[in-house]
Amino acid sequence: MTEDQPEFDFNRALKDLQEGKALMGKEGILTPLIKQLTEAALEAELDSHLKQDITANRRNGKSKKTIKSMNGSFELNTPRD
Repeated sequence: MTEDQPEFDFNRALKDLQEGKALMGKEGILTPLIKQLTEAALEAELDSHLKQDITANRRNGKSKKTIKSMNGSFELNTPRD
């Protein structure tokens, strides 16, 4: 992960689970993992897209998006092309 995004802490998640904290929702145990996986998938998709494109398409930073699910909402840093 990047410097501003630490990797998902499994040991902390297990401790939180044992303490009875919620799995889902904004402060849920799994929310950081879902966020990390979704951002990684979006990065990989953009990498693939840029490799296939012959035109002068390139990365153009990131933007924040709020994802709303039935388990709560969280913010993603999505790559732009």
